[in-house]
Amino acid sequence: QTPLKKMAANIASEEGYIPPLVIQPSSKLVGIDYSLPIPSAQVKSCVLLAGLYAQGKTCVKENTSTRDHTERMLQTFSYPIEVNHQSVCVEGGGKLIASKIEIPGDISSAAFLIVAALISKNSTLAIRNVGINPTRDGVIQILRLMGADILISNKRKMGMEPVGDLLIQSSELHGIEIPQSLIANSIDEFPIIFIAAACAQGVTTLNGAEELRVKESDRIAVMANGLRVLGINVDEKPDGLVINGGKFQGGEIDSGGDHRIAMAFAIASMQANAVITVRNTENVMTSFPNFVETVSNLGLKVSQH
Repeated sequence: QTPLKKMAANIASEEGYIPPLVIQPSSKLVGIDYSLPIPSAQVKSCVLLAGLYAQGKTCVKENTSTRDHTERMLQTFSYPIEVNHQSVCVEGGGKLIASKIEIPGDISSAAFLIVAALISKNSTLAIRNVGINPTRDGVIQILRLMGADILISNKRKMGMEPVGDLLIQSSELHGIEIPQSLIANSIDEFPIIFIAAACAQGVTTLNGAEELRVKESDRIAVMANGLRVLGINVDEKPDGLVINGGKFQGGEIDSGGDHRIAMAFAIASMQANAVITVRNTENVMTSFPNFVETVSNLGLKVSQH
């Protein structure tokens, strides 16, 4: 039974939890104790926000810590919340108090620019006001393990969120076995991490990331197929990839309508020996509206059709 159903939410769907969804008022939401079967900040946030309007206490337990933006937001709005090492609890019926909010630059968007600088020769790039929340900085840690020269300075807080300025220098990357402890904190950045791995010397291995198969696309399969089109030797696993670093050829990539995959292969073109065409890129406008303008300013030759 899904967590919202356990809370007595009145939600119906087609078999297999697919649209259309029918959501009707519930006579009474009840607080629950819920253990996440796989790490998911989205599910955690969903249960916590429902818990604000439930009777009693709602607790979410997780074996691996996931991003905590929702918890920090609730604290900013002065809502009572208990945050322990592997659990978060809220009591229903509290009061949210209005507050001025400043939103840091998104590290997921910055990741594309970081890798662009790393794989370009004689490159230096500064990115200001990037969110460096410790539950989101896995991409920086992984790239540093691969040999990336990334300096974080001017660390401070923007509301409840830690931010900093990044200085990235082009670097000779090498393959690694990605620590499973960093997967949850970098789950959205793996498309561009895979591009970095393809540009690295040696082999990069990722295991334990089955959640990538149920993101906006099956990111394991779509990235593996795209990398092969560009001439990279890739071994696809049920829960990850083994990527042998190499040289990008040109080719035509279907992003599967996944904005992060589309942007990742656009960055790959910086190291390709021929033109890369990426199809189904409309969703890029939703997550990073000025992506083309930004990467064009960095020297990437991009044309839209």
